[in-house]
Amino acid sequence: MRIPKTQSALAALAALAALAALTALTGCGTSEADSGPEAAADVTVRIPDPGNSGVLALGKKDGSLAKALAKVHAKVEWTGSAGPFAPAAQAMNANQLDVATGSITSGITSLAQTPGFSFFTATAPDPVGEGILAKKGSGIDKVEDLVGKKVAVNQGGTGEYLLLKALADHHIPASEVERVYLRPDQTAAVFNTGKVDAWAVWSTYAVAELGSGKAKFIADGKEIGSDNYSLNAVRTGFADKHPEVVKALYAYLHEGSLKEKQNPAPYLNVNTDAGPQAVTGDAKRIQTAFTAQGGTVEPITDADIKRFEGVARFYADQKVTRTKIDVAAHVVDVEKLS
Repeated sequence: MRIPKTQSALAALAALAALAALTALTGCGTSEADSGPEAAADVTVRIPDPGNSGVLALGKKDGSLAKALAKVHAKVEWTGSAGPFAPAAQAMNANQLDVATGSITSGITSLAQTPGFSFFTATAPDPVGEGILAKKGSGIDKVEDLVGKKVAVNQGGTGEYLLLKALADHHIPASEVERVYLRPDQTAAVFNTGKVDAWAVWSTYAVAELGSGKAKFIADGKEIGSDNYSLNAVRTGFADKHPEVVKALYAYLHEGSLKEKQNPAPYLNVNTDAGPQAVTGDAKRIQTAFTAQGGTVEPITDADIKRFEGVARFYADQKVTRTKIDVAAHVVDVEKLS
């Protein structure tokens, strides 16, 4: 049947009204999605600012980290700055941080509290970049020479572990060496003015001292037999909610660490090659050599966990912790995340 013109016009108006309503709803739906369920897929992962070197520093500068995380609908919020693991662990426990890097030694002492984090990657112990420093010409040339001396260490972390492990391996009672507990970022001045005789430390701080030509390792990680893995930790609640983000972050760190080991230069002085953050001169040469000999970011294996447990047992035996910490209970198998 043929529709009269008046009816046709009314139908057209009705159609236009319906279209306008649909357009309004669609537009409103888009706006709500930006702050509603779809926006929830845009996860923010809070990570300490990486500073001037390393995989994350380069990833921040060139945008490659942002691109990798965008694939899983995530983005980074740089929170604070990278430093000792203990305060980072506290920040994760307080839901102020999602990911941080630290050593298994500082990780164990942090697990002795009420942990809200788990480890999801491991990097093999540094054979050459960590150890016990002494001044050249000080008469301290071997571990036995530390008897009766003052040694700077960070309490419960890498420094205390390296010193205690070296003493134990040389059958020297820990009581025969005075441990001076200092924050690592405050120790250089104390060490250089002779207020302590030696410093148990890792590459972040050792490189500058070695580069000055005035200090040397009397024992490095390999000689000490260190099991001091570097680990990445994630807030447990974050890993439970966003396993795909944790897995993507692992993949990025793994690939980046392989590239860094093969060609360390682009990962040094990422933002500036001058000032206190920059590594220059002999220190740059030393750091490049250390990185080339170091490990890469890998999933945590059963063999790794066995070595973690050995460190935990050592810490308990040395009275650094009151009891042996169960590290295995705080490990994420990143390869099984989905």
